[in-house]
Amino acid sequence: MALCLLAPLTVQAQAQAPTAAAQPAAGLQARIDALPAMLNGTGDYDGYFADTFKAAVPRAQWNALLAQIRAQHGAAVKVEGVTATTPYSAEVKLGFEKSVATIALNADPAPPHRIAGMLIRSIEPRGDTVVRIADDFRKLPGKAAFGVYALGAAAPTSVAELGGTDALPIGSAFKLWILAEAARQTAAGTRRWDDVVPLGERSLPSGVMQRWPAGAPVTLHTLATQMISISDNTATDTLLNLLGRDRVDAMVAAAGVANPAATLPVLGTMEAFRLKSPANAALAAGWTQATPDQRRHILRDNAARLAATRVEPGMFGDKPVAQQIEWFASPADMARTMDWLRRNGGEQALAILAVNPGTASAALFDYIGFKGGSEAGVIFGAFLVRTRAGNWYAVTGGWTRRDAQVDNAAFLALMTRLLATVASR
Repeated sequence: MALCLLAPLTVQAQAQAPTAAAQPAAGLQARIDALPAMLNGTGDYDGYFADTFKAAVPRAQWNALLAQIRAQHGAAVKVEGVTATTPYSAEVKLGFEKSVATIALNADPAPPHRIAGMLIRSIEPRGDTVVRIADDFRKLPGKAAFGVYALGAAAPTSVAELGGTDALPIGSAFKLWILAEAARQTAAGTRRWDDVVPLGERSLPSGVMQRWPAGAPVTLHTLATQMISISDNTATDTLLNLLGRDRVDAMVAAAGVANPAATLPVLGTMEAFRLKSPANAALAAGWTQATPDQRRHILRDNAARLAATRVEPGMFGDKPVAQQIEWFASPADMARTMDWLRRNGGEQALAILAVNPGTASAALFDYIGFKGGSEAGVIFGAFLVRTRAGNWYAVTGGWTRRDAQVDNAAFLALMTRLLATVASR
């Protein structure tokens, strides 16, 4: 999945050339003055936003976002600062009862200067600390863990952890291991990023490539970018088969996972869906207790049965299903995976990681790479960041419940708070 804090309000006005010491024009200033009312739900939605914005963010979506913001951060109080980049664009510091938001605004230069672009770059709790964040992680029902790690010449060093070595289901974050193996093979000359291969068997969403023509020619780079940036499952399975499951299995340990046996063999997404199907409950029941070799035998001996299993997106509902059919790692494991990519992934892998930064706080960093994962009852996020001071960190965490859905927005808000603790380092 593509994880993001809040709704990405990114409808942008046409770019304007920056001017030195720009001041907001009167039309933009009027919109800035009205911003607290807009965020409190008492402003004029139709009069404040341009048609392009309203088309991208309909009133119902806007109202849902406001409810989410108020629940987490309280009411908007006042504008605390304005930095204009052009007469009709500015970054605004908006104070809430519990937090301070950085919001980029772009107004239409033509009267009546309605807002055409709004981007909530970050929302940072006032006086936040890792201790407070850890307390909030502990309040999550089920099991939750996180880690913040400094990256350098040696192994990652823990800055802050809660259950940092506790293995959790990580959902699509396992795709980082496939990216790492693709990077290893391209560095070794076995593969090239511009290799063209046929698209493999269609999987279920997330993604878009399940709608592409069967066998469509695609580059390895396109597959990897789709896999990481939008968590495309069809791209993932194509890459896993192309690179070789045995080699991806080896990468799990090479990337730094302390207990690879909990995950191996690395399942493709369609394999996981089929194993989770109620029709294969007997196969799934013994998965956890089986050794990796025994699981390989299960896949091999039941290949025809699994291939014939019908799966549909709606068959799993909104409740956790067969959570033993998963990919498992701890926050520390995934920090080591991100560090492997930092050291060995090369320019292309790092660029692929940065396509979807996964947070509205990306502007706080010189570089941010991200991969998350989720399904019913599971969410995980792994961030690789370089601060403006040039220091590297991995920020990783997850939350799982066996009895119900997790609150993705609440989890992502916690991860964004963790990112803010290292942004100034």
